[in-house]
Formats: sequence, structure tokens, C-alpha cells
Amino acid sequence: MKTSSPLPVIFALTAFLVGLNLRPVLSAVGPLFPQLKSEFGLSGIQFSLLTTLPVIMMGLAALGGPVLQRRTGSVRGVVVGLALMALACLLRKFSLSSSWLIATALLAGTGIGMVQALLPALIKQDYARYSATLMSLFSTGIMAGAAVAAATAVPLSSAIGIENTFAVAGLPALLALGVWGVQIRRSAAQPMRQHRAARLSGHAWLLMLFFGIGTGAYTLVLAWLPPLYIQAGWSARSSGYILAGLTLTEVVAGFMVTALVHRFPDRRGLLIMVLMLLLAGLVSLIVAPGTTPILSTLLLGAGIGALFPLSLTVTLDHAATPSEAGRLLAFVQGGGYLLAALMPFIAGVVQDQTDSLSTAWGIMSVGVIVLIAIALRLRPLNK
Repeated sequence: MKTSSPLPVIFALTAFLVGLNLRPVLSAVGPLFPQLKSEFGLSGIQFSLLTTLPVIMMGLAALGGPVLQRRTGSVRGVVVGLALMALACLLRKFSLSSSWLIATALLAGTGIGMVQALLPALIKQDYARYSATLMSLFSTGIMAGAAVAAATAVPLSSAIGIENTFAVAGLPALLALGVWGVQIRRSAAQPMRQHRAARLSGHAWLLMLFFGIGTGAYTLVLAWLPPLYIQAGWSARSSGYILAGLTLTEVVAGFMVTALVHRFPDRRGLLIMVLMLLLAGLVSLIVAPGTTPILSTLLLGAGIGALFPLSLTVTLDHAATPSEAGRLLAFVQGGGYLLAALMPFIAGVVQDQTDSLSTAWGIMSVGVIVLIAIALRLRPLNK
């Protein structure tokens, strides 16, 4: 299909840059939990809402993806999403009260959800031949942004203050906004494509459950791994470095998936291997909480880092047309993110009641076993 869109290499770099901005607003808060708790009085449940509420908004925005496509178009919708993310970060410079943090988390989550709903559909529509590789690069960009934010949160807070640290996270979104703005000029003359409503894949509910439980592992670790290590006696800065190291491991795993995914037309064997790594990482947090950082980082990072792009790739595998891909992605991400939002909140409740996170890791381990059972059923369309 010929379009006036940029060459795939240029688009791939642009998609990676956009992806960098989709997690800093979430990953920066974990290492700063002690400061937020002591200076602003956040409880475990309130802290969990800083992750849970954005993830809920991601789900709602994803469910509205087809409507967004019709109203704004994918390119312009990404612009709006990036602008909302930048605004949410910049607004945190003025206040970090619990209500203000929650409000800006909702705003950022809306922007993130718009981008996550619209960009994959654009990839499937204009770059179907490269969709697996582009989705992996986009997902890897998401994890790379999380790593940078986690590693720099505490050092930046010490140097420029916690309010400015949150505000600075909006600057890369402004950069991505400028780069992505080129897409508007390229697509301005293109008519909106109208499609008949596409039916969902027969595996839609399984794919949604798979994506939701898998992303629940990601959101749980993103929010609560730094507090786990802080409870174990590590400094806030060191806990941030651990999260950054884990996220960098995710990035490496994501790049490996990008390089190898085309060699596995049937993704099930790859999925099982990745899920076993994730399960082993969660068990290490239960058996030896806070005392095996290298082992836990490698296992969790490899498992989560490969699972996230694989989940989106497998979803695209079950869409026969671009129209069906857009609707299926909206359903899978929408319902999946709503499901994933439960895990950080459950951990917050557990933290307030028991001052321990072992129960949360155990629940997530059971979830991974469920994922293994589901993965066995995710046979490609042509099999």
C-alpha cells in the first residue's frame, strides 16, 4: 500500500522517540516513594493510585480508539496525546499534593492511552509488512523511557527538587511533539479512511486476558519494586538504579524480540520461555525479597521486556485486516489495561495492611501460570 508516510526507518525512529515518553510519569514515582510519603503524607493506597489511575485511563482511551481514529485520525490523535502528557508533567511543578498528583496522573494516563491506542493501528494500516518489528521498537522505546526516568529520579530530585524533577519529565514529550508534528504536514491532504466495522477475532477475550495479566506484572514491578528494596534497607537512589537496571534489561529483551520475532511465525514456544523467566523472577522476590537484586533483575527484566512487545505482536497476528487490527487492539489494550490496573492497587492495600509485598508477588505468580495455559491456545490464524 503506497502512502505519503515517511520511509519505514524514519518512522521507526519516530515511533521509538514517541514510545520513550509513555512511562516516565509512572516510573519516576517509585524511587521517590519515601520522599512523597514523608513530605506529602502519601499512604500506600494513595501511592498506588499514581500508577493505577493512569493505567485505567490507558484502558478507557484504548477502548475509545476506534472513535478517536474517526474523530481525530491517528496522526493528530498522537499529537494530542503527547501534548496531554507534557502538560501533566509540567503542571506538577506547581503542587505535589495528593489530589494534584492524582489529577495530573489521570491527565497523563489519558494522553498515554491515546498514543497507545492510535499508533499501533497506524502501524498496521501503513506498515503492515513491518508491523512486528515496528511494534517491538515502539514497545522497547516505552521501556527505555522508563529506565531513564527511574535512574534519574532521585539524583534529579536532590539537584533541582522533586517538583522540578516531575516537570522535567515533560520536556522529552515536547521534543517528540515537534518531531511527530511533521506527520501532520505529510498527512494533512490525505482523506480519512473509512472502514466498515470489523468483527473481533475469536480469540479476542483470551488475548485481552493475556495482555491484561502480563501488563499487570509490568505495572506491579514498576510501582512497587523500588519500595521493596527500600524496605530491605537499600537507599532510594539505589532502588531507582535497580529499577533502571531492570528496565534496561527489558530494553535488551525487547530488542532481542525485535530481531528474532520474525523467525517464530508460531509465537507460542517463545511465549512459554518468556513466561517461565518471569515466573522465576517473581518467585525470587518471594523467597529472597530484596536480597537477590541481580538475579531478580535479570529474570524479571527478560520476562517482562520480551512479554510486552510479544503480547502486542500476537494480538496483531490475530487480525486479518487493518480495520480488524484497530478494533482488536482497542479491545485488548482497553480491557487489558483496566485489568492490569488492579495489581498496583492490590499491592498498595497489602502494603498498608501487612507492610509486606509477598502476597502481591504470590498473586502475580499465579497469574503467570494462567498466562502459560492461555499461551498454549494462541495459535496463529494460518495454523
